[in-house]
Amino acid sequence: MIPEMPQQLSFDLPAKVALGRDDYFVSPANALAVAMIDAPQNWPNGKLVVSGPEGAGKTHLVHVWAAQTGARIIKARDLCETDVPELAQGPVAVEDVPEIATDTDAQTALFHLHNLVLAEGHYLLLTGRSLPNLWTLPLPDLQSRIDATQHVALDHPDDSLLAAVLAKLFDDRQIIPRPDVIPFLVRHMDRSLSAAASMVARLDRVALQERQSLSRKLAARLIDETDED
Repeated sequence: MIPEMPQQLSFDLPAKVALGRDDYFVSPANALAVAMIDAPQNWPNGKLVVSGPEGAGKTHLVHVWAAQTGARIIKARDLCETDVPELAQGPVAVEDVPEIATDTDAQTALFHLHNLVLAEGHYLLLTGRSLPNLWTLPLPDLQSRIDATQHVALDHPDDSLLAAVLAKLFDDRQIIPRPDVIPFLVRHMDRSLSAAASMVARLDRVALQERQSLSRKLAARLIDETDED
């Protein structure tokens, strides 16, 4: 009796994620946001809110802007542990602002950061998943300042953006799928960039475990399994 060949061990190693400007693909779904990020001198009062669903590319866009302006990036939930006056000495990006809706101290810190950054003549970029008028931050002076901020939204990806992101995700993992895999995924997978990241990670892991190439057949199988979950 021939023994069954064991599956190849796989390790969930982090992918090398590229977050540079050259890696950010521009399509109608994000063109306005990219144009705004590229021209902070045109932001009314020196501030901008970028919103969009999980995986829409907000963090990548923030890193592009930070590289262009020398801005520092901080999660809103980490503001209480930060020297706000020191942080306000240059442009700042604050990510995931709605996450502090129940954190009065973090809201107070963001309120002071908002005022100090602008008083120093620097730019302020804020991000969140939902539209800013839905952030409902209990600190009224903070929410009112956010409501008065220029806002741009990232849309769900169109075909060209989704295909480019899939190609980038595969490249981040230094793997090359068969030519028909990405067009198949664009037609059949959930239309979000977070779903794209999850699918590429699963394809990479399963292909390695089962010693398969990254084929359309494997992609179809994993999409079917996703639909069944």
